[in-house]
Amino acid sequence: MSKRKKETKAVPVTPETVIRSRLRRLADYEDVKSFISKLIWMAVLLVILFGVFFGVTRMNDNDMSPRISSGDVLFYYRLGNNFRTQDVVVFEKDGTQYVGRIVAQGGDSVEVTDESTLKINGSTMVESDIFYSTPKYGDEVEYPLELAEDQYFILCDYRDGAKDSRYFGAVENSEIKGKVLAVLRRSNL
Repeated sequence: MSKRKKETKAVPVTPETVIRSRLRRLADYEDVKSFISKLIWMAVLLVILFGVFFGVTRMNDNDMSPRISSGDVLFYYRLGNNFRTQDVVVFEKDGTQYVGRIVAQGGDSVEVTDESTLKINGSTMVESDIFYSTPKYGDEVEYPLELAEDQYFILCDYRDGAKDSRYFGAVENSEIKGKVLAVLRRSNL
């Protein structure tokens, strides 16, 4: 039995074939270099966007239930500092981060009564979106509380047991990290 040798055609090595081969390798190298460059620029842009303009945090408890649940991811805008009532904000008190809704701002008088009602400037607040009473937390905060120009009174939507302004008083403007813009639901992950 005879074995057949595979015949392979040898490509003649000419200057043109060598140049073509090297140009192909150079084009591949340039594509990789371009891709890596774009990837680095994208990473720098994301660091700037989420380090300066926007923030991302995870809701760790149900203090904002039913609107925001534990495990939801919150995107917030860092640069704004003129907040209004009903804005949901991320703020920091004593090294701990919280999420809450602004119910009163600078110049307002706030009172949480023994009957678990919230009064702003002497008027009882009727909050159609809040399904829980607003109990007073001991003597931590003295009422009525007069808010200075750069202070806010922030409450959580789930009022029973949440740590908010009833626990630690007014929140300074400088303690607010940003206004929540979007919520990524845990159930959609």
